[in-house]
This record gives sequence, C-alpha cells and structure tokens, in this order.
Amino acid sequence: MQMNQQDERRIERTSPLQASLGDRIGAGVISLMCLAVLIIAAWLNPSSDGHGTHTQLGLSPCMWVVALDKPCPTCGMTTSFTHAGEGSWFISAKTQPMGTLLVIMTTVVFWGSTVQAVSGARINSTIQPALRPRFFLVLGIMLLLAWFYKIATWQ
Repeated sequence: MQMNQQDERRIERTSPLQASLGDRIGAGVISLMCLAVLIIAAWLNPSSDGHGTHTQLGLSPCMWVVALDKPCPTCGMTTSFTHAGEGSWFISAKTQPMGTLLVIMTTVVFWGSTVQAVSGARINSTIQPALRPRFFLVLGIMLLLAWFYKIATWQ
C-alpha cells in the first residue's frame, strides 16, 4: 500500500525522533543559560581561600562563613567552577567535589541542548528517563558528602 504526501507529512510532524519547534527553542534557551554559566566561571578568578569567588559578581559573602566560620552546603561551588574553567580539574575537585560534578553536568547539558536546538534531534527524550527520584536522591547524598568533605578540609 502506497502512502500519499499528506500521510507522509503527518508522519514527519509526529515523529518521536524529531523535536518540535517549541522544544528546539527551549533547548536553545537552556543551551545559552549553560553557556553563560560556563563563560562566567571561566572569566572569574578563583579565590585562593577555596570559597568566596562569587563576591566578584557583586554578591555578598556567605552568611554561614561570616556568622559561623563554617562552610555552607554549596561553599566553594563557584570557586570549583572557576578552577575547572581554567582547566585545573584536580584543584576543582579538591576545592569542592560536587562543584566539579556540576561543571561536567552543565557541560553535558549545554552540548545536548545545543544539538537538540540546532539539529532537532530529541536529546531530551533520551535523558528524561534517567531523571527519576533516585537520581535526585543520589545527587542530594553526594551534595551532603561534599559538604562534609568541605567541613573536614575547612581552614
């Protein structure tokens, strides 16, 4: 049985492998946001203290550090990103292990969303099944472990 052109167009529009225009625009926005984070991280100078790099963006110092002289759960993330932006991956991981993981994740999301925005390939449908509650539970546990590490190495 032969398909006519209208049937072929309908199949093309509903293809599960092709992202819709809205999905492509959304992927483009996500790509630009990730790129902005990575560029800013590469532009900043990492603090030699292992934390506090975010103050170069005009943000106030961490209140946990000011009030308690102890690191907060995300202490050192910006500094870790800046070390990775300079290509100093070991120092990035030593500064804040979770920050290094987030740099890698940000880079993967940047490239995946760029591919989807430009080519229309449905990258998000490949990644979405992995984003189950277990994934976020593991990320939360890793954040806690990185925080304990930061407390243990606090100077």
